[in-house]
Amino acid sequence: MLYFLSQLGNEFPVLNVFRYITFRTAGATMTALFFVFMFGPAIIATLRLKQGKGQPIRADGPPSHLITKAGTPTMGGLMILSGLVVSTLLWANLGSVYVWIVLGVTLAFGLVGLYDDYLKVTRQSHKGFSGRARLSIEFVVAAVACFFLAQTGTEPFSTSLTVPFFKDVLLNLSWFFIPFAAIVIVGAGNAVNLTDGLDGLAIVPVMIAAASFGFIAYLSGNAVFAEYLQIHFVAGTGELAVVCGALLGAGLGFLWFNAPPAAIFMGDTGSLALGGLLGAIAVATKHEIVLAIVGGLFVLEAASVIIQVASFKLTGKRVFKMAPIHHHFEHLGWKEPQIVIRFWIISVMLALIGLSSLKIR
Repeated sequence: MLYFLSQLGNEFPVLNVFRYITFRTAGATMTALFFVFMFGPAIIATLRLKQGKGQPIRADGPPSHLITKAGTPTMGGLMILSGLVVSTLLWANLGSVYVWIVLGVTLAFGLVGLYDDYLKVTRQSHKGFSGRARLSIEFVVAAVACFFLAQTGTEPFSTSLTVPFFKDVLLNLSWFFIPFAAIVIVGAGNAVNLTDGLDGLAIVPVMIAAASFGFIAYLSGNAVFAEYLQIHFVAGTGELAVVCGALLGAGLGFLWFNAPPAAIFMGDTGSLALGGLLGAIAVATKHEIVLAIVGGLFVLEAASVIIQVASFKLTGKRVFKMAPIHHHFEHLGWKEPQIVIRFWIISVMLALIGLSSLKIR
């Protein structure tokens, strides 16, 4: 919205500052942070009143959770999404199709998560609605988004997969691009969802990934920087840096309330939405494989669940004491802050590796 003030730059030169993505990204970060700080306490109070017993705690989980986390309200993703959407609408160029596609995926995944959280709270069960139905809805949303992303770019590049660390390698997936990209988005959403199990565990790696992809989006959408770094130029994606900035600010605000001991949980409302957002941005900027590196912690969490389930079904034995893997470390005797902070460190290291792909080619 504020971007259109730049059109008055000829009459009021000071307004030219709104042309710059860097300025608007900083503005989006601060606006989202301020929004969550201002309205967060009221949202938490309302959710606590409406939910009563709060998020149901798994009986088969770590015993300490039944004591320390009982009664904590969920659906905290509403705080993040409200700050994210308001800030994005205020600071982003609303003429960008990429902004609307990413916001569409984010809100659709958020609604799926919200319904799942609603069922869990009202039934006081950790089981929401059918996993098959949930995945089906997510795949339809992701496939539609990927179709429009493919139409926005120019073929064959728009349907190709780029390979990090190689400047000239392009794999043209043709029609298979849409299902492949949909898997990336759905996989990212559910991987973040599985990571959200300890206070602050998911939101900080999400912010690290958002900062990384904000940087990637800015460089990929700038012809000069893209040519200098020899990465693939994707016109228009620079505007997604503003979205990432809004997520970073909203995430910081949420972390204030989610830090141990958490006053509110993100819930599926937030984790599915934020994972879907990261997946959509990775597809838009043609850095799908880099997402698997930067978001390697999410991949590890999802892989631990897949391995656990497959092992138990095939052999009747479990590889981990409990999945996702952060619960495995809890059963080994690690304290919650140890796990969370060490996983944050891993996320930073993986982000640096992913960002190095921009230069090492």
